[in-house]
Amino acid sequence: MRRMGSHFAFGPFVLDSGAGTLLRNGVSVAVGYRALKLLAALVERPGEILGKAELMDAAWPGTAVEEGNLTVQIAQLRKLLGPASNGGQWIVTVPRVGYRFTGAIEQLGGAKRIPLPLPSKPSIAVLPFVTVSNDPEQESFADGLTEDLITELSRTSGLFVIARNSAFAYKGKAMDVREIAQDLGVRYLLEGSARRAAGRVRINAQLVDAVSGDHLWAERFDRSLGDIFAVQDEVTAKIVEALLGRLRAPPPRNRPKNLEAYDLCVRARRLMDDSPQAAQEAHLMLTRAISLDPGYAEAYRWLAMNHWMGWVHSGGPTEPTRSVALELARKAVAIDPNDAGCRWILAYLLAYERSFAEAEAEFAKAIELDPNEADTWAALSDIAVLAGRIDEGLEYIRKAFRLNPFPASWYYLTLGQAQYAAGEYEAAVETLRRDETYRTSSRRFLAASLAQLGRLDEARAEAELFLVGNPHFTTRHWAMTEPFRDAATLEHFVDGYRKAGLPE
Repeated sequence: MRRMGSHFAFGPFVLDSGAGTLLRNGVSVAVGYRALKLLAALVERPGEILGKAELMDAAWPGTAVEEGNLTVQIAQLRKLLGPASNGGQWIVTVPRVGYRFTGAIEQLGGAKRIPLPLPSKPSIAVLPFVTVSNDPEQESFADGLTEDLITELSRTSGLFVIARNSAFAYKGKAMDVREIAQDLGVRYLLEGSARRAAGRVRINAQLVDAVSGDHLWAERFDRSLGDIFAVQDEVTAKIVEALLGRLRAPPPRNRPKNLEAYDLCVRARRLMDDSPQAAQEAHLMLTRAISLDPGYAEAYRWLAMNHWMGWVHSGGPTEPTRSVALELARKAVAIDPNDAGCRWILAYLLAYERSFAEAEAEFAKAIELDPNEADTWAALSDIAVLAGRIDEGLEYIRKAFRLNPFPASWYYLTLGQAQYAAGEYEAAVETLRRDETYRTSSRRFLAASLAQLGRLDEARAEAELFLVGNPHFTTRHWAMTEPFRDAATLEHFVDGYRKAGLPE
């Protein structure tokens, strides 16, 4: 749970120096570690002149650095903050002495959370449905119900829907709904319980307005297990009606005909990002699901994604896994052309085949089908950056983070890559050193970022660690396999790899 350390507001910004975050109008700003330390030192004492030695000690404690480093960091901060409301600068230079912060500061309470601004459309998070027993099968069933409700609501263009990964961050936690809604930046929460037994399914669901605390809708369902998907559709329709005052259903998705196949898919999805061993177990489950229900699109989709994640973990795609994944993704889209998840996975794979026009068409269709699918925006960011559309890439990954504030680790890798491409090396280092993403596959970008900052010893250490897990890596082969479309962007990455000492 994110609680405030030293929490300051100025202009459109909110600085939480304890958490190491800076928001502009509620949206996270990419800022490097040193710059954030300098900004914190300045805003904690607004109007005071802070000497250069004092500021350098705040940003580089116990380290002897050149004064030029301070000048560079202050210049970057000024560029990032832009002009103050009076047209002047937030940070002014006091010649031969130091710097002074000129803005009006509001210090916020130490226990208060950083509120994300509410979207312009009705916003909702579906909290994990609970069960009354410790039976793993009951838990898996409740998780599957939660995920399907998120997917169905997400496909309604008039809603803003928080992604699964972030909703499940609250699983098993007893928290006030208002706290959760503030953390996620939504107004409404759907919560409930689920149980299946003796061929029956019992579901309790309620829709809560987290601002007023009112219950907008609540209902209990007791149906045959075979009606589970009809119940999901009914719950979705009633929530949409409550929030939008109308019923306009998106195109229907393909549903499984075999409940065992459905259960296998739910269990496999929980395993896929854990480890290579867990991914192999997921592979077996998904293969079994397809054998039980050959017309179940989601099983093909997740199996394709499992192959894709296999090459992310190993540091790059290989021809056999890529071709198998592409075939599976095409099969998923053929079975269910209305599933945005199937579409974006196909789009991503097509980009690696350098079928860029087809890939862009699939990305566009995925967004049309489900504008709330955070994974689509994150994957599109990756492809946009490699095409040289770096500002677009940064915009897409930030949109993905807003829809999915507690995402999977690959979001951070994608953000770090975009920050490197934009020349935001300090920000990239901070992103890529987070616990969520600090793993073998991200170290090549971390090494390149450190090298561009002139921190060559650190860069080479990271490169060596990367090569332990990727002993056959060469920059030449990597450049050939990644779907670059912009020569300058490619050369920028190659330059960083070369400086970091990665083999050519």
